Amino acid sequence: MRREFTGRQMAIILVAGFGVVVAVNLFMASLATRGFGGVVVENSYVASQKFNGWLQEADRQNALGWAADVRRNDDGVIDIATKSVPTGATVEATLRRPLGKPETTALTFTEVAPGHFASDTPVGNGRWTIRLHIEAQGRRWSKQEPVE
Repeated sequence: MRREFTGRQMAIILVAGFGVVVAVNLFMASLATRGFGGVVVENSYVASQKFNGWLQEADRQNALGWAADVRRNDDGVIDIATKSVPTGATVEATLRRPLGKPETTALTFTEVAPGHFASDTPVGNGRWTIRLHIEAQGRRWSKQEPVE
């Protein structure tokens, strides 16, 4: 014997289906907000007004011809090998975790060989984003990249 499919049963199916969708969306949103540790920019409109200046600064930096290769050694020390950077340069950097609990570390560097710098303190394991600054002869060069 077949039972009749009622409007009440359809309502239960719809409510249960949408309930699952809403629950999954809330769960995924909570994971996303817990996994992002910071703000890219405080105000996107203000950042957009500065964009052309950032492009000009990048062109000025590229004209210097400086380059830097960043590596993290097994002992946690950050090594930086520079190219075309004048002697007597100073190097500093800030490390931050790109995901998870916000963590920031400031680093200072010592020149261990001409054009080769090593961080004074080791860095913990995991993913980091380094914002590197090199200054020499009154000029400043910056770079940001991931470090593992």
